[in-house]
Amino acid sequence: MTPVELSRTVLHAVRRAVDEGELAVAVLPERVVVAPPGPGGCGDYATNVALQLARPAGQPAPALAELLRTRLLRTDGISDVVVTGPGFLNISLDGDADGRLVRDILRAGLRYGHSDTLAGQTVELHAAHDARAVVLMDAVARVLRSQGARPRLTCAGPPEDAWVRILGVPSDIPSDIPAGTGTGTDAPLRPVPAPADPTPLGRDAARWALLHPAPHDRPHIGDSQSEQHLAQRETNPLFRVRYAHARTRALLRNAADLGFTPEPGPLTSEGDGPVTSEGEGPLTPEGDGPLTVDGEAHGLIQLLADHPRVLAATAARRAPDRLARHLVAVADALAPLLPSALPLGDEKPSAAHRARLALAEAAGTVLAGGLSLLGIDAPEHL
Repeated sequence: MTPVELSRTVLHAVRRAVDEGELAVAVLPERVVVAPPGPGGCGDYATNVALQLARPAGQPAPALAELLRTRLLRTDGISDVVVTGPGFLNISLDGDADGRLVRDILRAGLRYGHSDTLAGQTVELHAAHDARAVVLMDAVARVLRSQGARPRLTCAGPPEDAWVRILGVPSDIPSDIPAGTGTGTDAPLRPVPAPADPTPLGRDAARWALLHPAPHDRPHIGDSQSEQHLAQRETNPLFRVRYAHARTRALLRNAADLGFTPEPGPLTSEGDGPVTSEGEGPLTPEGDGPLTVDGEAHGLIQLLADHPRVLAATAARRAPDRLARHLVAVADALAPLLPSALPLGDEKPSAAHRARLALAEAAGTVLAGGLSLLGIDAPEHL
């Protein structure tokens, strides 16, 4: 169950409570926000919907949370619901939830996280005649399409030839066409302009340099700053994202050579301890002890599950930097797990290896799909 599906499940529980007379609320929320639990929470996800509805329902939030808890416990895919604090619902998914998530990602492929939430909406986007503004508009349009919208792009002037050839923006963006004919008209996109010409970086590095910072932040382009976007080292976030994706593709090729394929399932076999390429547990960032494969995977799985919400937020906020930062987080969470995906030495491939390989493939799929929405290539080899 993805966060989007869980959000709908909680909202359905609220609506059923209203329909059956257990809850009196004049206006129901359009959606319910679910997120990883905060301090004092537990389980896989938490929501504050009971606190939101307490005042309009005229009920204490803890009592309302207990009412919803009873209903959610009868839902397939939910193993436990705990009420904490002033009325937070902490939801645990059943044991195979991670496997189902990986299967869902692999089934959807690069379209994982796409939805029809904005279907039927025409969104007008207008950009200043500036390289960063046009690239930003192009990326926003790509994400809006992934959510079912029909973006209509206009620009203050025709795109420069170099922007089309090198930066990959559409060549047919109309200029100086009055806005106001669509169902959603945005204010013109006017991000802080790049301090120098981004085209010498090439398409992928230039688009990342323009999209990774928030629109109100100045891109690091010009003089020695440009070199960081081309460097193949860990200090370059674009390199980390593309390298993580390329490694997942290499793992799949190597696994095929060994005669086994990915299969979602438990990430550890009975008796497994912490696993790394050296056969010992990796240290935590603080260096205070080993982390298990399951422990490391939990953060990655939550990030993968959160991908649909990130795409929806990116579309709503017209903010591709949110997607870029999310991809960096996925790549960084994936890196410690990659050495354990293949058997070592004389070790035979196990069900746990197949499950880790499937998780790596799912993460690589999310990285490739996200980069595609930013207009950036995800290479098989790097």
